[in-house]
Amino acid sequence: MADFYTTQVGDTLFTIPRRYQDLKPLGHGAQGVVCSAKDSVRGERIAIKKLVKPFQNETYAKRAFRELKLMKMVNHKNVIGLLNLFSPAHSIEDFEDVYIVMELMDANLCRVIGIELDHDRMSYLLYQLLCGIKHLHSAGIIHRDLKPSNIVVKEDCSLKILDFGLARAADKAFMMTPYVVTRYYRAPEVIVGMKYKENVDIWSVGCIFAEIVRGDILLPGRDYIDQWNKVTQILGTPPQEFFKQLQPSVRMYCESQPRHKGKSWNELFPDDVFPNDSKEDAHKTRLAVDLLTKMLQIEPTRRVTVDEALKHPYVSIWYDPSEADAPPPPKYDHCLDEKNIPLAQWKKLIYEEVISFDERRDAKR
Repeated sequence: MADFYTTQVGDTLFTIPRRYQDLKPLGHGAQGVVCSAKDSVRGERIAIKKLVKPFQNETYAKRAFRELKLMKMVNHKNVIGLLNLFSPAHSIEDFEDVYIVMELMDANLCRVIGIELDHDRMSYLLYQLLCGIKHLHSAGIIHRDLKPSNIVVKEDCSLKILDFGLARAADKAFMMTPYVVTRYYRAPEVIVGMKYKENVDIWSVGCIFAEIVRGDILLPGRDYIDQWNKVTQILGTPPQEFFKQLQPSVRMYCESQPRHKGKSWNELFPDDVFPNDSKEDAHKTRLAVDLLTKMLQIEPTRRVTVDEALKHPYVSIWYDPSEADAPPPPKYDHCLDEKNIPLAQWKKLIYEEVISFDERRDAKR
């Protein structure tokens, strides 16, 4: 059993192995607190996320279980790496908190938005994001919650996706609740409750890329109804075939709204929002706009797939088979975290995930 000690980080007590020292707060969310620390074993700073009583209700338990399972399963350079997983508990009876040790990155993508980037940096960030998404999709995982705040970067422009709490299996033909995904990046088929596939994540990437280019949110809806209205006002009302796929009540609402032609791509992405200092830049600008138009298609069947996006000339200059075609992780079986089971059982499942983690497996990271 590791030698643990307790220290305060902000308003939160961390009880952690002595190998982790010099804790500094990084941020907090609904389910956890994150800090950086010096790892004396690895000889580098890492990030530690404390999940506080993750089994206090069914929603928290499912999210924590899913996050632990997926982080243990996925191993790709563009997806955040799990370095260690532990609890100070000696038994399931005194099990309360879970600690996740991850790679430490410099900032999330929000910090990049508003900074003038050249085409090489923009296309490289986009390429890495697509590689990470393809790897998740190869395991049957749709992220569903891609947004600038859960994409992290380093000063060398390396990028990683994090936070799997909302990921779901791609082969499930179910309807989503409208509030699950951060609304600004939510695909149209999700907003109106259609069945969806992996390329909901491509829409999110298109919105994120548009935000990097423009410096502002492309579709800033106040709520999910306003989000749909923003989509149609800015990108145009979709063809009638789209509405035929909707449930009657949703279809009635959507068809009752004014029809919009939408803004032109040149209006949304004028040349002056891109670096255009040379003929080569002008050519790359045209390619960037072309890729944006292919990602931001309201009709899902017209939207590019992740493979098509990776082969687009704007990002294909970075194509490396070891990154873009990395061996897929095992397919994740979501059956368990789809079920309604007692909290005591969730606690047992989460405890088993923690104590079964083999740190040596990830020592090569």
